Amino acid sequence: MSYHSLSDVLSLAAKQAGCRDAPRLRHALEEAGDKRQPLIEALLDANVVDEESFFSELAQMLKMPFAKDEGESQDGLHNRFPAKLALRHRIYPTHVSAVEVTVLTYNPFDLSARQAVGQELRKRVHWQVASRHRILEALHQGYGVGAENFEELLEGREGADADDDLKQEVNVLDEADEEATVLNFVNQIFREGLKERATDIHVEPLERDLRIRYRVDGKLIEVPVPPNMRVLQNSLISRLKIMAHLDIAERRMPQDGRINLELDGEPIDVRVACIPSVNGESVALRLLTRKKFDMGAIGLDPETEAKFRKLLAAPNGIILITGPTGSGKSTTLYTLLKELNTKERRIVTIEDPVENKLDGIIQIAVKPEIDLTFAAGLLSNLRGDPNVIMVGEMRDQETVEIAIRGALTGHLVFSTLHTNDAVGGISRLIDMGIEPFMVSSSVRAFQAQRLVRTLCPHCKEPAHHEDSYLNAIGFPLEWKTKLYRPVGCRSCRNTGFTGRLAIMEICLMTESLQEKINLRATAMELKAQALKDGMIPMRYYGFRKASEGITTLEEVMTVTAASE
Repeated sequence: MSYHSLSDVLSLAAKQAGCRDAPRLRHALEEAGDKRQPLIEALLDANVVDEESFFSELAQMLKMPFAKDEGESQDGLHNRFPAKLALRHRIYPTHVSAVEVTVLTYNPFDLSARQAVGQELRKRVHWQVASRHRILEALHQGYGVGAENFEELLEGREGADADDDLKQEVNVLDEADEEATVLNFVNQIFREGLKERATDIHVEPLERDLRIRYRVDGKLIEVPVPPNMRVLQNSLISRLKIMAHLDIAERRMPQDGRINLELDGEPIDVRVACIPSVNGESVALRLLTRKKFDMGAIGLDPETEAKFRKLLAAPNGIILITGPTGSGKSTTLYTLLKELNTKERRIVTIEDPVENKLDGIIQIAVKPEIDLTFAAGLLSNLRGDPNVIMVGEMRDQETVEIAIRGALTGHLVFSTLHTNDAVGGISRLIDMGIEPFMVSSSVRAFQAQRLVRTLCPHCKEPAHHEDSYLNAIGFPLEWKTKLYRPVGCRSCRNTGFTGRLAIMEICLMTESLQEKINLRATAMELKAQALKDGMIPMRYYGFRKASEGITTLEEVMTVTAASE
């Protein structure tokens, strides 16, 4: 970078930073010098300039075109512009022809990038300035995760027959290079998953391709991957199985394992499930990051939190968390256990599997192969002098009966059930063969919950709904001016949502409800009594969250459809 261009960039950055951000600007300059980092990178990392306006003014100063968006790329662009070249120099091509190429850059002073493009392509190059976040996003979408690692290995294999490759038992690529490349790719998959707040990663073989999808906020999002990834399918699956200590030679039977790794200083536990399919093995990876389970973090309103704290203060009884798979029951259970985890209490759990490890709590994993079932584990737990017991799930009559015995002998028991609503837990236990009087005398509360996506605070905007619709669903009209809708921006991947929140209902075991249970009242009668005794329905709880601008009315209606 010449002295003239350096002074121009500094003056532009100083104008944008102003007096308030002058210390950060000085620190960015020092960092750039110490790390030999490009000045523009240092300014962006220090967040002292607004990207769009900074690059717009920089392009105008240098008399270069400014690309307001990354543009639409031509089909098959990766065939004509090397991924390694684009990703190494962080440049993005928007047009490639036989004689010329148009390339976006956010560092127009990078002479090495200009030389590399000229030498590699030997075409007329038209350079345009764009913001860094737009170029990085375009690179990710255009070339896929880890494309720079795969280009050399896959060179010349565009027309290879994937089925023939899969039939070969020996590696068709250099073993050392392939192993290093696949390992880097696996790490990149995990990094991207953590960055996107994914709870699950799915590696799925298709007939002639390999698909990778992340589950973010309950929705599956397909991740761009380099072309011809199918030829490395076996190597990728084998690497994951080795990390999970599974049998790489077994491809016909499902296998379960666990990966413990540290990525960029963050410890991660990964549950691994290998499932054989007609196109090859599919791998599901559940990311279990070390969460801080805290009552305030799950977004309880004061009334609901007070109910939970009263239940936690009880010396005995059963507290059941209900809801379908993926409704956040485990997180709620761990949060409640964390509140009870003191030096004066001995807490023992029996789980399948142990999803999160909590210090100070004895956690046992179910192992059916040695007859360590929920019932057997719970029975042994009762002999271990616990104060609090957590059973991962009430699956059968034997487990429920042992849990009831524990509750009646002075233990506080937590567990889960798969039901649509809180009151449905009563009918579920009776259907499992438990006498009504045993249910009414041992259970203190049934809690049901669902997860709703929370609105992105950066782009949400007021929403309008017709009064007739709001009246039909029972939404209070006085709250209608407080409703918001999703829009979509860079912060939320244009989804309009970031994160999820539990909405819930708590059915307390009151004397009047006990009488109804003992008389074998119908489900409708039980629900009517619970509402009369003060239970706030899950949908109304969700309406409150929508009126606070946390989620949308549509989210609440969608997730509570089955509970009404």
